Amino acid sequence: ASEFTCELCPYEMRPDTNRTGCVPISIIKLEWHSPWAVVPVFISMLGIIATSFVIVTFVRYNDTPIVRASGREMSYVLLTGIFLCYAITFLMIATPDVGVCSLRRIFLGLGMCFSYAALLTKTNRIHRIFEQGKKSVTAPRFISPASQLVITFSLISIQLLGVFVWFAVDPPHTVVDYGEQRTQDPMAARGVLKCDISDLSLICSLGYSILLMVTCTVYAIKTRGVPETFNEAKPIGFTMYTTCIIWLAFIPIFFGTSQSAERVSILHYII
Repeated sequence: ASEFTCELCPYEMRPDTNRTGCVPISIIKLEWHSPWAVVPVFISMLGIIATSFVIVTFVRYNDTPIVRASGREMSYVLLTGIFLCYAITFLMIATPDVGVCSLRRIFLGLGMCFSYAALLTKTNRIHRIFEQGKKSVTAPRFISPASQLVITFSLISIQLLGVFVWFAVDPPHTVVDYGEQRTQDPMAARGVLKCDISDLSLICSLGYSILLMVTCTVYAIKTRGVPETFNEAKPIGFTMYTTCIIWLAFIPIFFGTSQSAERVSILHYII
């Protein structure tokens, strides 16, 4: 550059204070002390404490009639999924690197997959018992606790298989996004360090859990008229109805939000 001509700085650089050269743009990331991180972490800690308390209670009274009647095996799977949903918050806020990005891919949809797979298996079992009862007194197949676990973990394995395929097609890596903090003031320009996960990849990762959720909702509707002895059917149905409404609100809000810090918070509240 000279007194009468100007040259553009490279995309990842900005002019210095004297406008005589270019300097690298500062790179930022979501900090633990940021309000966008503090609130989700606080909520996650409360959720982890509450979930851990329930798990410890179940283990302590594992052989009591009320715990056995609740379906111990599926309850543990469901509680594991809830625990993972809260724990993923810390990975979403942690400094991005290859290891953190890899764990994000694995656990992002895994917690919801655990939860919805357990609920789907429960509602499917109730539906099959109720439908079989209309035809004969013979119990339907695959309703034992062991069978329920096999079905649940088979559903979960599909999610893991999809993640491993994602690893093979697009290995995890970090990227610096210079467009997210775009500003007319060059001195305020910042690059955002984050995992290179596109919106399409994110939807694909969560898509299977959404499919499980929708299927579970269908079974919840089918079992809404079961006898009172299957008292878990109605709470599951209410849970799935509200979950569907929340997800319908989540999609436009999430993709209408440009800032990654805000997206982390929104994603955490939905999960």
